[in-house]
Amino acid sequence: MNSYTYAICNVSSDLGDVDFSDVLNTSSATTRTSTDETLFVLKYKTTPTVITNSTITPSQTLNHSECLTLMATAAWSGSTR
Repeated sequence: MNSYTYAICNVSSDLGDVDFSDVLNTSSATTRTSTDETLFVLKYKTTPTVITNSTITPSQTLNHSECLTLMATAAWSGSTR
């Protein structure tokens, strides 16, 4: 079973604050974004410092199953991207 946590965050206010050595995403260029490119997903096992110190406040925190459900929506997998 996947034990990762997925945080949905704001591209314009949060992406620049991510320390990619503290999460499982490799870079901003490879980070999954919503089709309108306003939101992105952070993937981690241990809560990253930018979340614990409130630099970033995710709009949602999801488990693997919840994230898969969200990624299947038009907002994340639509053809407008």
